Amino acid sequence: MIRTFLQVVLLRDRTRVFADVRHRRFAWASVVLYGLVVAAVQSVEYASNNDPDGWWPLLFALVGGTFALMLRSTLAAWRLATAGLVATRLLLDSEPAILGPTSWCWYIPVMLAVGMIHSGRVVVAVGLLTSAAVFLAGALGDLDYFPATIGTLLILLLLGYAFGARGRAEQRFHDERDAKAALEERARIAREMHDVVAHHMSMVVVRCETAPYRLPDLPGGARREFAELGEAARAAITDMQRLLGVLRASGQSADRLPQPGLADIRSLHADAVVADAEVPGAVGLTAYRVVQEALTNAARHAPGSTASVLVELVGDELRVAVRNTAGGPSRGGGGGHGLPGMRERVAVHGGSLTAVPTEDGGFEVRAVVPVVRR
Repeated sequence: MIRTFLQVVLLRDRTRVFADVRHRRFAWASVVLYGLVVAAVQSVEYASNNDPDGWWPLLFALVGGTFALMLRSTLAAWRLATAGLVATRLLLDSEPAILGPTSWCWYIPVMLAVGMIHSGRVVVAVGLLTSAAVFLAGALGDLDYFPATIGTLLILLLLGYAFGARGRAEQRFHDERDAKAALEERARIAREMHDVVAHHMSMVVVRCETAPYRLPDLPGGARREFAELGEAARAAITDMQRLLGVLRASGQSADRLPQPGLADIRSLHADAVVADAEVPGAVGLTAYRVVQEALTNAARHAPGSTASVLVELVGDELRVAVRNTAGGPSRGGGGGHGLPGMRERVAVHGGSLTAVPTEDGGFEVRAVVPVVRR
């Protein structure tokens, strides 16, 4: 139960603990339920050991309110619990220990949560103030329990801090890895787009150089203009090739094959339904890569599943849909960049991509890529 609470606290700190909202709500409900149980036990314990005097609702509110605050602010929960610690010593004067069994169940999650969430400076301040509060609570009863009590609480606080620091370090590592993967994917997209753009630039060069032969009546000024345009286009191609060399990874050889397009999607999936339409080469390449990555993910994470591919041109949008049924256990792994890479490619054209589970246990990827008419 405490582990569930800690996971919820991390989630409130924007750490990705649960993959979907249902798990998050279940964890929050678990924390609230735990708090209600501890509050009820604490109240019953007080009522059974003391004459009914109407103070048990205060105890219930202190404990229950602490766990309610944890879902929003661990420091606020710590303040309430620490104030409640002193209040319970005044009410439960028959308890020799500073913290009774139920109070430990109340205070332990608070200390762990504060240690996990906050920086070292805050943790040190909380440790000092907690020591002072525990000393005050002990002074109201028996200080013989003070060293063991405060020692245990400080150890729990340090354990929470160590656990949280490790989690934050792992999160930074994953963030940096994702950022690096995004840069690599963008470089890959740029390398592939180079071939598409270079093809169009080559056409400009060819038309400029053949213009004097195709149009023999061109005046001299127009011939010089075409020659200059051709030279500028050649220079642009040369500059692009140099840029491509910078983007190419160390030891990576140049790709001599032409980039795939819409017509090549059927080679990925024999039953693919692909619109017979003319689209810019860059758009066709993007559609091909989305289908390729989606089918690869289906084979890797749902082996044995059945996939369908639909590519259609609707107005000025090229729509790509890849859907697979449920399959066997995921094989994991994979060296690609998956969904982030597909989103990067679609975003180049100002499009959008969605990837969601289906009701039958499968998965569906949909991309919408605007098509600019020439």
